[in-house]
Amino acid sequence: MDFTIDSEQKALVKAVRGLITNVYESSEARREVTKTDPGFAAWEKLAEMGVLSLPFEASPVEVSLAAEELGKVIAPDPFVEAIVLAGGLIDALGTDEQKKQYVDAVAGGEVLPILAWMEPGQRWSTEASVTFADGKLNGVKGPVVQAERADLLLVTAALPEGGTGVFLVEGATAVETAITNDGGRAATVTFGDTPAVQLGEGGDQTAAIEAALDRARIAYAHEALGAMETALNITVGYLKTRKQFGVTLNTFQALNHRAADMYVALELARSTITWATIVAADESTTPEQLATAASHSALQVSVAGRHIGLDAIQLHGGIGMTAEYSVGHYASRLIAIEHLIGDGEFHRARLAAQVGDHAVFDPIG
Repeated sequence: MDFTIDSEQKALVKAVRGLITNVYESSEARREVTKTDPGFAAWEKLAEMGVLSLPFEASPVEVSLAAEELGKVIAPDPFVEAIVLAGGLIDALGTDEQKKQYVDAVAGGEVLPILAWMEPGQRWSTEASVTFADGKLNGVKGPVVQAERADLLLVTAALPEGGTGVFLVEGATAVETAITNDGGRAATVTFGDTPAVQLGEGGDQTAAIEAALDRARIAYAHEALGAMETALNITVGYLKTRKQFGVTLNTFQALNHRAADMYVALELARSTITWATIVAADESTTPEQLATAASHSALQVSVAGRHIGLDAIQLHGGIGMTAEYSVGHYASRLIAIEHLIGDGEFHRARLAAQVGDHAVFDPIG
């Protein structure tokens, strides 16, 4: 199978890289952006370039290429959260009228949508305790990434007749925002008789929510892949230049072995995540196959992300722990992504639940 990208895709990579590295030219520039609300600075430029329209006009491959470039500089712009996940749900579930109202506005950067699906005390379940009845929402969602900045909230809620639906909420509601470990923004959002309209034609929308989350998990995995690659490159560069006892650190075999282990983890993650993207791009893929691919890629993010992120800090020594040095920020973002898409325990359990669906091999018979 040919995994190489074509000339147009290479041009996309080059364009996104040029834009994003100009906005976040250094880790210091990124830190300065995250200190002031809303905590990101490339959104309008990404819209002008057409990056925000990729999920609506291109395939998961192009989305993954953009996400990976954003990950290389750990850009704080909520591309996956707003465009891939929330925008993808609008595109998948919305009525013709809702799509006409929102899709172009989202792609143009005029409307920032965010999906509020996680709840306090919940571990990545799509079951909702927030309720919808008589046109109103009641309950609490959190953490909700960039909830305060969002122009449109997509809220998952329990339906009176059973199942889960997605509801649109415009305008301000009760939001309590905090800065996350990676410099982003997340909030607890309280709904008290908040007016809302269901996205789409109504009924149980659990399957569509799960599919949107799985596609977002694969896009997040590419963002993590970009971050892991940069963290490794920074670390290898440090080992080649930092001297101790009169020689560079890459002289010491033990450190070279640890860097090699980081590289192996990166390439294993790259293979798994690339395969998952191919699965997502195949129109014949079933929801079950998509879920399997998403969990495999998310599991690699959990394992490789912590391995590469934390070893990058340790191989740098004390400087790796400082806020002024970039490598710790990469580790923080990798851990944040893991908590957004589900940790290793969650995805191992999700994959293990599918084992019973496979035939049993009898070596004797």
